Amino acid sequence: MIVNEKIAIEHGLKSDEYKKICDLLKRTPNITELGIFSAMWNEHCSYKSSRLHLKKLPTKGKKVIQGPGENAGIIDIEDGDAIVFKIESHNHPSFIEPYQGAATGVGGIMRDVFTMGARPIANLNSIHFGSPQHKKTKNLLRGVVHGIGGYGNCMGVPTIAGQTSFDSSYNGNILVNAMTLGLVKKNKIFYSKAAGLNKPVIYVGSKTGRDGIHGASMASASFDEKIEEKKPTVQVGDPFTEKLLLEACLELMAGDSIIAIQDMGAAGLTSSSIEMASKGNLGVEINLNKVPCRETKMTPYEIMLSESQERMLIILENGKEELAKKIFDKWNLDFAIIGKTTDTKNIELFFDDKQVVNIPVNTLVENSPMYDRKWKKSKLPKKIKIKKNTFNGLKIKDVLKKVLSNPNICSKEWIWQQYDHTVMGDTIQKPGGDSGVVRVHGTDKAIAASVDSSAVYCWAHPLTGGKQVVAESWRNLISVGATPIAITNCLNFGSPENEDNMGEFVECVQGIGEACEYLNFPVVSGNVSFYNQTKEIGIKPTPSIGGVGLIKDYTKMVTMNFKEINNIVMVIGKTEGHIDQSLFARSILDEKNGPPPEVNLFNEKNNGESLLNLIQKGHIKSAHDISLGGIIIAVSKMAIKGNKGIKFNKSKNLINEIDYLFSEDQGRYIIEINPKDLKEVTKILDQNSVYHEELGIIIEKDMIINQKTKVTIDELKSYNNNWLTNFMSA
Repeated sequence: MIVNEKIAIEHGLKSDEYKKICDLLKRTPNITELGIFSAMWNEHCSYKSSRLHLKKLPTKGKKVIQGPGENAGIIDIEDGDAIVFKIESHNHPSFIEPYQGAATGVGGIMRDVFTMGARPIANLNSIHFGSPQHKKTKNLLRGVVHGIGGYGNCMGVPTIAGQTSFDSSYNGNILVNAMTLGLVKKNKIFYSKAAGLNKPVIYVGSKTGRDGIHGASMASASFDEKIEEKKPTVQVGDPFTEKLLLEACLELMAGDSIIAIQDMGAAGLTSSSIEMASKGNLGVEINLNKVPCRETKMTPYEIMLSESQERMLIILENGKEELAKKIFDKWNLDFAIIGKTTDTKNIELFFDDKQVVNIPVNTLVENSPMYDRKWKKSKLPKKIKIKKNTFNGLKIKDVLKKVLSNPNICSKEWIWQQYDHTVMGDTIQKPGGDSGVVRVHGTDKAIAASVDSSAVYCWAHPLTGGKQVVAESWRNLISVGATPIAITNCLNFGSPENEDNMGEFVECVQGIGEACEYLNFPVVSGNVSFYNQTKEIGIKPTPSIGGVGLIKDYTKMVTMNFKEINNIVMVIGKTEGHIDQSLFARSILDEKNGPPPEVNLFNEKNNGESLLNLIQKGHIKSAHDISLGGIIIAVSKMAIKGNKGIKFNKSKNLINEIDYLFSEDQGRYIIEINPKDLKEVTKILDQNSVYHEELGIIIEKDMIINQKTKVTIDELKSYNNNWLTNFMSA
């Protein structure tokens, strides 16, 4: 096929990018070479619109072993142990084919983790769907949940936490972000940097098929009315093969055979071979006739761009081939020596004894486009002036019922019951809490992890929203007694070619960076997903933050359920009554304007570290951060979980009772303490200048809010627990 500008544009390249390719090569590329450029230079693989801004994020810290740039990030958790973790998107495939899109998202992120030598110990997810009234929402939700469970459960890796939200901005583009944590010994970490000349390049895992061709390019484009035609670009997963691949790779990694190893993820054999060569400043030569294929007459173009799942590329030490082959034969997996490393610094591909590709590696990586896109700065919206009589006639019980049963607040048990969250036997805090927690097997240590996003805040003011979502992650880890260490992020936005969307991205990243810097909570890995839009309509900006922390003694872990009658319930952090952008404002007042709550990073850090100090001293019986829905929602969930009530004190706060109960001011927690510890707890909080107030005491049953308002625990449960089950069964 003769390549021209029209064909390049059909591959997702711009006219000037095609011209740059011709100038770099000093010739016109052939169709296979064009396919390779289109894969390596698309947004999904090259980060061409985001690299400039991502460089500004803080990525270093005392506990950081590996930051961005590898398959996943790595943090030190002491005693020679390390945690490998990352979050990635599989948004576009999951909208087209929800089961396989979600399943292969889970499979791909697990490979990113075990390719570094780590055994996966926990999965998490952040999934976002359109309005419950939209005709596709229910089927998409069902397919995605089945896909996540179908892959993770078969792999025998627990899904310990997650987040699910609904918003009409996702009607045409759902989001499926998958996160995995793995455990590795610090002296057995593997990287993807090629080294040495004439070292054998090995293909292992499943055979290559025609599924997933152009998957990375599809993920770098907006949807239109021809979306159904994109189904062949969705990969097909096989978790049983991946389980074999995991065990075979870890067995080989126990020795000293591997120089470098890379998962064949987005863009398959193309990205894995080129990235390994680029990191090692080497060339690579591959004979495509030796690539195991499951379909006949596959062309070089198809072999290089296939995104068939459960495949790895390994560079071995010379003389280790037979040893490695025996291991992969034992696990009934393909093993093929397909090439070697060279000193040419080119990728050279041969097929039927002819050279079909010869491209300098640096033209694909270092010379890939990097854009400084135009973007618009967001103004902080003006506060809404709520009329004094707006709350007249509002009954707290009625408001509570409506907010507790809101799709974004209600119990997500229908979802997480379909995931195996206790397999491996080390899960010590299941989904439904502030963070999932898994014990480090055979030790007293535990790892806490949570995943959070706040699209509404980011849409109202991206800079503040970016800060808030990091602070929310920080609070969720603190609330279970974990010391926050680092984050991974999945940045989901509309088209970067739209100045408003690009502005949302730039300012969210700025907010994330400021919060991470101040809280000493660095970014060690992540992913950018642009073009989450149908035609010209993009999603609300949705950065998902996966936070990870360490609990040195798992017996000191804290849960959110109320524990004992007569214990005191306190609020840490000041309540100013910020209603704008709250769930109350949107669901009760139908008010969608105004600024998000301010994020005071000094208070976040001070309040969080003070609470962690109280937890480590054994003073805290239960804790829960205050976020969506405000104080009353946080308290309701603690009461539901503990099956105990609370009698509120008469508030000394001067603000309106509705504002006090439903506002979403940041930096706050609800804590439960024994009355005998009140003096000591108060003393420590005062010494650290932490604002606190007594909210009430735990009683046997009922939530008594004031003289006129009483809600039974059974009522709270019915408000909170039934919406999603009823929605999915209707």
